[in-house]
Amino acid sequence: MAAIPGMAFAGSPGVIREAVPGVRDRPDESYGSLMWPTADGSTSATPASRYVPVEASGAELVARVWEAVELPGSAMDYHFILQGAVDRLWSGRRADPVALEGLEVFALLDLELMEAVPQAVSFDTDASPDAFVRVTSVPRLIALLEREGAYAEALELARRLARFKQGEEAVARLSEKTGALVTEAAVGGEPA
Repeated sequence: MAAIPGMAFAGSPGVIREAVPGVRDRPDESYGSLMWPTADGSTSATPASRYVPVEASGAELVARVWEAVELPGSAMDYHFILQGAVDRLWSGRRADPVALEGLEVFALLDLELMEAVPQAVSFDTDASPDAFVRVTSVPRLIALLEREGAYAEALELARRLARFKQGEEAVARLSEKTGALVTEAAVGGEPA
Protein backbone atom coordinates (compact mmCIF):
# COMPACT_ATOMS: atom_id res chain seq x y z
CA MET A 1 0.00 0.00 0.00
CA ALA A 2 2.95 2.33 0.60
CA ALA A 3 3.54 2.38 -3.18
CA ILE A 4 0.18 4.06 -3.85
CA PRO A 5 0.77 7.62 -5.12
CA GLY A 6 -0.58 10.29 -2.79
CA MET A 7 -0.24 8.17 0.35
CA ALA A 8 1.91 9.39 3.24
CA PHE A 9 1.92 5.80 4.55
CA ALA A 10 5.52 4.57 4.53
CA GLY A 11 4.95 1.03 5.74
CA SER A 12 3.52 -1.01 8.56
CA PRO A 13 5.02 -0.51 12.02
CA GLY A 14 7.06 -3.47 13.20
CA VAL A 15 6.53 -5.49 10.01
CA ILE A 16 9.46 -6.78 8.01
CA ARG A 17 7.85 -6.71 4.59
CA GLU A 18 10.09 -9.37 3.06
CA ALA A 19 9.12 -11.83 5.83
CA VAL A 20 5.36 -11.68 5.13
CA PRO A 21 4.20 -14.83 3.30
CA GLY A 22 3.01 -13.96 -0.19
CA VAL A 23 4.92 -10.70 -0.54
CA ARG A 24 6.84 -12.01 -3.56
CA ASP A 25 3.79 -13.54 -5.26
CA ARG A 26 3.18 -12.23 -8.75
CA PRO A 27 0.10 -12.79 -10.86
CA ASP A 28 -0.09 -14.89 -13.98
CA GLU A 29 -1.64 -12.75 -16.71
CA SER A 30 -1.84 -15.43 -19.40
CA TYR A 31 -5.57 -16.09 -18.80
CA GLY A 32 -6.62 -12.56 -19.71
CA SER A 33 -7.09 -11.62 -16.07
CA LEU A 34 -4.78 -11.69 -13.10
CA MET A 35 -4.52 -15.09 -11.40
CA TRP A 36 -2.52 -15.37 -8.17
CA PRO A 37 -0.74 -18.55 -7.09
CA THR A 38 -2.09 -20.51 -4.11
CA ALA A 39 -1.17 -23.83 -2.50
CA ASP A 40 -4.13 -25.38 -4.37
CA GLY A 41 -3.57 -23.77 -7.76
CA SER A 42 -4.57 -20.18 -8.41
CA THR A 43 -7.21 -17.57 -7.62
CA SER A 44 -8.25 -14.13 -8.78
CA ALA A 45 -8.06 -12.91 -5.15
CA THR A 46 -4.91 -10.93 -4.37
CA PRO A 47 -2.55 -11.99 -1.57
CA ALA A 48 -3.65 -8.94 0.46
CA SER A 49 -7.36 -9.75 0.16
CA ARG A 50 -6.82 -13.35 1.34
CA TYR A 51 -4.50 -12.65 4.26
CA VAL A 52 -6.61 -11.66 7.27
CA PRO A 53 -8.48 -14.67 8.74
CA VAL A 54 -12.16 -14.17 9.51
CA GLU A 55 -11.66 -15.41 13.08
CA ALA A 56 -8.80 -12.99 13.88
CA SER A 57 -9.54 -10.47 16.61
CA GLY A 58 -7.75 -8.08 18.94
CA ALA A 59 -3.97 -7.97 18.71
CA GLU A 60 -3.87 -10.79 16.15
CA LEU A 61 -6.25 -8.88 13.88
CA VAL A 62 -4.17 -5.71 14.15
CA ALA A 63 -0.96 -7.61 13.35
CA ARG A 64 -2.52 -9.39 10.38
CA VAL A 65 -3.90 -6.14 8.94
CA TRP A 66 -0.48 -4.50 9.16
CA GLU A 67 0.98 -7.46 7.28
CA ALA A 68 -1.86 -7.55 4.73
CA VAL A 69 -1.30 -3.96 3.62
CA GLU A 70 2.31 -4.92 2.80
CA LEU A 71 1.15 -7.60 0.35
CA PRO A 72 0.30 -7.19 -3.34
CA GLY A 73 -3.25 -5.95 -3.76
CA SER A 74 -5.41 -3.18 -5.15
CA ALA A 75 -6.47 0.04 -3.44
CA MET A 76 -9.97 -1.45 -3.13
CA ASP A 77 -8.50 -4.55 -1.44
CA TYR A 78 -6.73 -2.35 1.10
CA HIS A 79 -9.90 -0.33 1.72
CA PHE A 80 -11.92 -3.45 2.49
CA ILE A 81 -9.12 -4.84 4.70
CA LEU A 82 -8.98 -1.61 6.71
CA GLN A 83 -12.73 -1.16 6.87
CA GLY A 84 -13.26 -4.78 7.89
CA ALA A 85 -10.68 -4.40 10.64
CA VAL A 86 -12.35 -1.23 11.93
CA ASP A 87 -15.74 -2.96 12.00
CA ARG A 88 -14.33 -5.99 13.83
CA LEU A 89 -12.38 -3.88 16.32
CA TRP A 90 -15.52 -1.82 16.94
CA SER A 91 -17.52 -4.98 17.65
CA GLY A 92 -14.88 -6.24 20.09
CA ARG A 93 -14.18 -2.94 21.84
CA ARG A 94 -15.86 -3.95 25.12
CA ALA A 95 -13.76 -7.12 25.45
CA ASP A 96 -10.59 -5.37 24.30
CA PRO A 97 -10.59 -1.58 24.90
CA VAL A 98 -7.05 -1.36 23.44
CA ALA A 99 -8.69 -2.23 20.11
CA LEU A 100 -9.90 1.37 19.88
CA GLU A 101 -6.33 2.48 19.17
CA GLY A 102 -6.18 0.19 16.14
CA LEU A 103 -9.63 1.34 15.09
CA GLU A 104 -8.51 4.97 15.02
CA VAL A 105 -5.29 4.26 13.12
CA PHE A 106 -6.99 2.04 10.53
CA ALA A 107 -9.92 4.44 10.00
CA LEU A 108 -7.53 7.36 9.41
CA LEU A 109 -5.42 5.24 7.07
CA ASP A 110 -8.57 4.22 5.19
CA LEU A 111 -9.59 7.87 4.78
CA GLU A 112 -6.09 8.73 3.52
CA LEU A 113 -6.37 5.87 1.03
CA MET A 114 -9.81 7.06 -0.11
CA GLU A 115 -8.49 10.58 -0.65
CA ALA A 116 -5.47 9.33 -2.60
CA VAL A 117 -7.45 6.84 -4.70
CA PRO A 118 -11.19 7.62 -4.75
CA GLN A 119 -11.70 4.57 -6.99
CA ALA A 120 -10.89 2.44 -3.91
CA VAL A 121 -14.43 3.16 -2.71
CA SER A 122 -16.19 3.15 -6.05
CA PHE A 123 -17.20 0.44 -8.43
CA ASP A 124 -17.34 3.14 -11.11
CA THR A 125 -13.86 3.50 -12.62
CA ASP A 126 -14.41 7.23 -13.09
CA ALA A 127 -15.33 7.64 -9.38
CA SER A 128 -18.21 9.90 -10.26
CA PRO A 129 -19.59 11.84 -7.29
CA ASP A 130 -22.60 9.58 -6.89
CA ALA A 131 -20.86 6.24 -7.32
CA PHE A 132 -19.14 5.77 -3.96
CA VAL A 133 -19.82 2.71 -1.84
CA ARG A 134 -21.01 3.24 1.73
CA VAL A 135 -17.99 3.53 4.01
CA THR A 136 -18.27 2.41 7.65
CA SER A 137 -14.72 2.88 8.95
CA VAL A 138 -14.59 6.68 9.12
CA PRO A 139 -18.14 7.15 10.48
CA ARG A 140 -17.24 4.75 13.32
CA LEU A 141 -14.26 6.93 14.22
CA ILE A 142 -16.35 10.09 13.93
CA ALA A 143 -18.94 8.59 16.31
CA LEU A 144 -16.21 7.59 18.77
CA LEU A 145 -14.64 11.05 18.74
CA GLU A 146 -18.04 12.69 19.13
CA ARG A 147 -18.83 10.53 22.18
CA GLU A 148 -15.51 11.55 23.69
CA GLY A 149 -16.32 15.23 23.12
CA ALA A 150 -13.63 15.72 20.46
CA TYR A 151 -16.06 17.65 18.27
CA ALA A 152 -13.52 19.66 16.28
CA GLU A 153 -11.54 16.56 15.30
CA ALA A 154 -14.73 14.66 14.45
CA LEU A 155 -15.96 17.62 12.37
CA GLU A 156 -12.72 17.74 10.39
CA LEU A 157 -13.04 14.03 9.55
CA ALA A 158 -16.72 14.41 8.65
CA ARG A 159 -15.85 17.24 6.27
CA ARG A 160 -13.19 15.08 4.61
CA LEU A 161 -15.67 12.21 4.32
CA ALA A 162 -18.32 14.50 2.76
CA ARG A 163 -16.24 14.50 -0.45
CA PHE A 164 -17.47 10.92 -0.87
CA LYS A 165 -21.14 11.92 -0.51
CA GLN A 166 -21.23 10.62 3.07
CA GLY A 167 -21.10 12.28 6.46
CA GLU A 168 -23.01 15.43 5.54
CA GLU A 169 -25.40 14.92 8.48
CA ALA A 170 -22.40 14.57 10.81
CA VAL A 171 -20.96 17.81 9.44
CA ALA A 172 -24.21 19.65 10.23
CA ARG A 173 -24.54 18.11 13.71
CA LEU A 174 -20.89 18.64 14.65
CA SER A 175 -20.84 22.18 13.24
CA GLU A 176 -23.75 22.98 15.54
CA LYS A 177 -22.00 21.41 18.54
CA THR A 178 -18.67 23.15 17.92
CA GLY A 179 -20.50 26.43 17.36
CA ALA A 180 -22.33 26.01 20.65
CA LEU A 181 -19.04 25.32 22.44
CA VAL A 182 -17.45 28.43 20.97
CA THR A 183 -20.44 30.52 22.01
CA GLU A 184 -20.45 28.97 25.48
CA ALA A 185 -16.72 29.64 25.87
CA ALA A 186 -17.14 33.25 24.73
CA VAL A 187 -20.04 33.85 27.13
CA GLY A 188 -18.25 32.05 29.95
CA GLY A 189 -15.09 34.06 29.38
CA GLU A 190 -16.77 37.43 29.92
CA PRO A 191 -16.46 39.02 33.39
CA ALA A 192 -19.72 39.10 35.36
